[in-house]
Amino acid sequence: MFKGRAWKFDDDIDTDQIYPGEYLPLTDKEEMGKVAMSGVEGFADFSQRVSKGDILLAGGNFGCGSSREHAVVAIQYAGVSVVIAKSFARIFYRNAVNLGYPILESEAVDHIGQNDELEVDADAGVIRDLTTGEEFPCTTLSGLELEISKAGGLIQYLNKELEKGKG
Repeated sequence: MFKGRAWKFDDDIDTDQIYPGEYLPLTDKEEMGKVAMSGVEGFADFSQRVSKGDILLAGGNFGCGSSREHAVVAIQYAGVSVVIAKSFARIFYRNAVNLGYPILESEAVDHIGQNDELEVDADAGVIRDLTTGEEFPCTTLSGLELEISKAGGLIQYLNKELEKGKG
């Protein structure tokens, strides 16, 4: 269950906007979080305004562009609990699943206001807008993607599978 304030972004937010290339040399995850979304016009100070647990909403094709895990890590370490988008670029989607970071798809982003308070039950596939009282469906992970996510990421999942084989 996730609960936080909604931060809305447009369609086609690319990884260079989520995590600008000039910061690629950073390796400290906390420092990476400080520059999350800084490439999006009007959001250079996003990490100073976002609160731990807030929820990022986006239009279609979120995370398009280059294949950089940095984008997922930066959002996570900025304090964003979950990203909900109308759709994700495949590479961002896979990076998020492989890192065990929660992402959901929903058309609800068109009906939720900037700064609305949300409660998201990812297991049930429900988004509750506590500001308006509305409720919306969202996708849930299933199969192997769900197993990887629940393990905390692909590496953790593979380590657990290797341990099973030793028993």
